[in-house]
Amino acid sequence: MTQLEQAESAFAAARPRLFGIAYRMTGSVADAEDLLQEVWLRWQLADRASVVNPEAYLATAITRLAINESQTARARRETYVGPWLPEPVDTAADPQLGAEQGAVLELAVLMLLEKLTPTERAAYVLREAFDYPYREIAEIVQTSEVAARQLVSRARKHLADERRVPVERAEQRRLLEAFVAAAQAGDLAALEKLFAQDVVSYSDSNGAVRAAGRPLFGAAALAKIFAAWAPGFWAGAEVGYVDANGLSAVRLRKDGTTYAVITVTASAEGIDQVMWLVNPEKLNAFQ
Repeated sequence: MTQLEQAESAFAAARPRLFGIAYRMTGSVADAEDLLQEVWLRWQLADRASVVNPEAYLATAITRLAINESQTARARRETYVGPWLPEPVDTAADPQLGAEQGAVLELAVLMLLEKLTPTERAAYVLREAFDYPYREIAEIVQTSEVAARQLVSRARKHLADERRVPVERAEQRRLLEAFVAAAQAGDLAALEKLFAQDVVSYSDSNGAVRAAGRPLFGAAALAKIFAAWAPGFWAGAEVGYVDANGLSAVRLRKDGTTYAVITVTASAEGIDQVMWLVNPEKLNAFQ
């Protein structure tokens, strides 16, 4: 095996994990793929003979690049039209997305990670999704082991404070199906009954299609809005259920093209969030 073939083999073995780290850090398939390409170029130019553990070297490289990318991505999102949601991935194809467990994948969790510092996010992703020891996390994010523990602890507390305990996956699917039926029918009472009082709706379009340009709040208000949308939005749609980021979602198609992916998060109080992904650039996984 040539040196280049050895490099390719090591990179291919690490690739699922590298993508999993990059995607959880950026919330974007395109950005994650760009980071992978950059790491591959660096790996080809590296003094590979001195690298004892290729996977650790590559994971360090992609995490540090992702921390830098997170800082520039925030600046880019200031010009994004309307709410920004992570790009969904098809977890029926890859349930774990590079991790030992399919953790830190739900769209709602990725949205909360946006509120962390890039270094907090990296430490949390490495620990919660990939079970890295704190010593390795400290080396990757260039801090002490004590500081790495604090980073993860702060991130956990932030997520716990911002999020209710979610329902089991089967209940989330049941609530999604009930929501779709009520929304298609324009059934105001049924919609309101499904929602938590402080439910929030996010529509990610980046101005490419007509959609709400800001988050919408409240059970009664959302029930009225969704009921009013019913005739136009759902007419002629092929409705199919998919796995998006570890939860059930509904895919809407017309003329063989996907025009929306919709999912909900829910707690004991009902549906907390409705997420409408209608930006065509974010629907590639579900065409």
